[in-house]
Amino acid sequence: METAYFAGGCFWCVEAIFQRINGVTHVTSGYCNGTTIDPTYQDICTGSTGHAEVVKIEFDEDQVEFEKLLKVFFATHDATTLNQQGNDRGTQYRSAVFYVSNEQQQQAKQLIQKLGDNIVTEVTKLDVFYPAENYHQNYFNNNQNQPYCQMLIAPKLSKYFNQ
Repeated sequence: METAYFAGGCFWCVEAIFQRINGVTHVTSGYCNGTTIDPTYQDICTGSTGHAEVVKIEFDEDQVEFEKLLKVFFATHDATTLNQQGNDRGTQYRSAVFYVSNEQQQQAKQLIQKLGDNIVTEVTKLDVFYPAENYHQNYFNNNQNQPYCQMLIAPKLSKYFNQ
């Protein structure tokens, strides 16, 4: 198994997308690369901890390559807005690839270069990952009727998977 870490706004949206990709075996919402040890959602929402909302993606590289995951990541969020996805604003909602190998770093930088100069996605080595609270895990699947899920996540899933 391999792992990838992506931040693309609210982790509920990113989690829901990657749970539906063949070859992805597990997705965990969490926080990474900030200054607070074992942060909570309330901590990172202040925007002062330096953490990003991320998903840890565990995948079988024989079924899906990291490059494919990168392409899904860039196709399903706006990588041109700094510290914002829709109405979610703050450094915790930044666009980022947190790499765990030199190969992941190179692939991310190469794809960003192909996508153009207006991409603000940071490519940073993963320092530390903290799983989010249990109620954040598998959020869309457990809360599909919630207004946020209906207004933001469901249309994103429909758009990407019904292309």
